[in-house]
Amino acid sequence: MAQGKPTGSVGEIPLESYNVADPELYRADIWPPYFEKLRQQAPVHRCRDSAYGPYWSVSTYDLINQVELNHKVFSNQAKFGGIQLQDIAPNMDRPSFVSMDPPEHTGRRRAVAPIANRSSLKDLTGLIRERTVKVLAALPRNEVFDWVDLVSTELTSMMLATMFDYPQEGRRDLIHWSDVATANLNAPNPLVKTEEERYTELERMADAFTPLWHERMNGGAGGEMGFDLITMLANNDATKNMDREEFIGTLFLLIVGGNDTTRNSMTGGLLALHNNPGEMEKLRSDPDLVPNMVQETIRFQTPVIHMRRTVLEDTALNGQQIAKGDKVALWYISGNFDDTVFEDPYEFQVDRTNARRHLSFGAGIHRCVGDGLAELQLRILWEEILAQDIRLEVLQQPERVYSNFIRSFATMPVKIIP
Repeated sequence: MAQGKPTGSVGEIPLESYNVADPELYRADIWPPYFEKLRQQAPVHRCRDSAYGPYWSVSTYDLINQVELNHKVFSNQAKFGGIQLQDIAPNMDRPSFVSMDPPEHTGRRRAVAPIANRSSLKDLTGLIRERTVKVLAALPRNEVFDWVDLVSTELTSMMLATMFDYPQEGRRDLIHWSDVATANLNAPNPLVKTEEERYTELERMADAFTPLWHERMNGGAGGEMGFDLITMLANNDATKNMDREEFIGTLFLLIVGGNDTTRNSMTGGLLALHNNPGEMEKLRSDPDLVPNMVQETIRFQTPVIHMRRTVLEDTALNGQQIAKGDKVALWYISGNFDDTVFEDPYEFQVDRTNARRHLSFGAGIHRCVGDGLAELQLRILWEEILAQDIRLEVLQQPERVYSNFIRSFATMPVKIIP
């Protein structure tokens, strides 16, 4: 199995010393037993000392939902530190609607929501399928290739460029900026080494998008409104007057949101099916299972490992007293493997009856606005793999990214089986 039943002993580590924010747990894919113990013994747990300062962990499904739905006490606001355990660096705040609470959050979210409504997804289906067919047809035969690069990143970057109506020839820039925005500076070989370097790159991103913004204000030269995220933002009362800092924050929010769930679930799904050949046979025998398999993939992969909230007033959660100003980490990766909700959670089951209950998209006012688009892209990918009878072998364990925020793959070598 992709991560397997929790193994190894964590019993020798005192519970008060637990620090599940260590990115190495996720790079090495050894996180399960730590959360197993937290869910059983301390579902609301305080870590007193970490690279991110003290923080609380919420690890069970029901308690994560409870916090998600109480934004009046548990805040996303950037001014309190943002949505990751790593605080936003001083003077580096680039706000976006995910790091706002109502009423500021509401109008900004509505500005971009049409990109993934039902009619929009229907319109995009043919384009996504056409691209997917071409990408799969172009894959090397009889040689090893990197699935992350040639499939997951390629398909995701094309869709990102379409969402922004950004030049397709520059689509890999969007992936680069997404990776820069979420890069852990303490990684062994960091993509960027300082916050200043990170934001220099994101300034470059803003410079690339600014001409597109001006072109599309008021419908552009022809007066006809396009249907893309830049047009939506540039012509909505809630977003058309954003300052540069919010412009940057909103861009990288939408780029990261449109990239990481889809890209990493495309890789995580193949890995899970490779490690569970019986489930692959189920899928081949009954392709109607694909939509449910997509939900199970998103649960099993859990592309966003945690989201952070900051407490606005002294409160109690599961009997623990949490003080105003404290950080609270919602560990989606733990909630999605809570065996009180998901039977045999470490088993990848394409026919799991409640797979859709996963927490990977969040809940409440901050639920992912593009969830339907991610699901559509994943569904079409697997429909086409089955229709073309493409059989893939994962040749070695993937290289995972050093992060406690995005559960990402750097490379995964595969080969098409004749």
